[in-house]
Amino acid sequence: FFWDWDLVTECGHLWVFRSLSETHSLHYIYTALSKPVSLPGIHQFTAMGLLDGRMIDYFDSENQVTVPRQEWMRERLPADYWDRGTQSRKSKQQWFKVNIGILMERMGQNPHVLQWMVGCEGKTNSDGTLRFVRGVHMYNYDGDDFLSFDAKNGVWVAQTPEAQPTKRKWDEVKVLNDYTKGYLENECIDWLSKFVNYDQQQLKKKSPPEVFVFAKKAKVETKLILTCLATGFYPKDIIVRIRRNTRVLTADDGLKSSGVLPNNDESFQRRESVEILKSDLSKFTLGLSSWRRGVHMWNIVDCNYKSHNFVLWFD
Repeated sequence: FFWDWDLVTECGHLWVFRSLSETHSLHYIYTALSKPVSLPGIHQFTAMGLLDGRMIDYFDSENQVTVPRQEWMRERLPADYWDRGTQSRKSKQQWFKVNIGILMERMGQNPHVLQWMVGCEGKTNSDGTLRFVRGVHMYNYDGDDFLSFDAKNGVWVAQTPEAQPTKRKWDEVKVLNDYTKGYLENECIDWLSKFVNYDQQQLKKKSPPEVFVFAKKAKVETKLILTCLATGFYPKDIIVRIRRNTRVLTADDGLKSSGVLPNNDESFQRRESVEILKSDLSKFTLGLSSWRRGVHMWNIVDCNYKSHNFVLWFD
């Protein structure tokens, strides 16, 4: 990601960084099995939409209805959008059933999996609009790339010898290739822009993250493990920094990170820990850097454990 704007809060100061642009993506993934399997949660056909890698809608062959997976999808899109989505997924379900049968005849009769991913990526312009960067329209068979669309040249690319008959057939239908190219570069970007806007408006309603500071005994009697925990933030693309006085601590200083972990409410958490001497009189501060639009003022955090009522854990 390139940063479009960045908020950093550290011990009484707020900086706003403006940078290049950020990338967003909208992808739809369809998965079909050649026959049902008796495993919970595994369906013969599934379809899902992903905005920046996060599920926004879902359909499966058992429930036969497209449903929203984000609050803003439910609130902003009318009933006929979901009706059209359901009919579209049902027709694709039938298409997959027919074509997986064709591929089984061509490549063997054992149970198989056919997947299709279609979507686009865009970068924000200075005025906030999105410009097309890349389109994806590809098929995967049993975990291997099978066929993909080259949007630049407007042709299909066979990844295996078995895909050659399909490539030749589809390349003969110029209107299909023109439609595919137009969808990726225009219609998909239009939907991506709309969804990103809805998502960012929803983000503005969210509360700022909570930050907790605590310490526990280290293995060495003269040391403590200082931990700063940031939780309840969204999106997950943040940078967490601990400063000792004015210096940012790194792994060379013994800094350890949990990485970004999910909470059960679709927000995220991250903790940073470092061993310090009990006698250390330095000032420790926590800096949170957001990568996305729509995330506004975050609480200013002082990580100086001596100024907090921290929890001391005895091992």
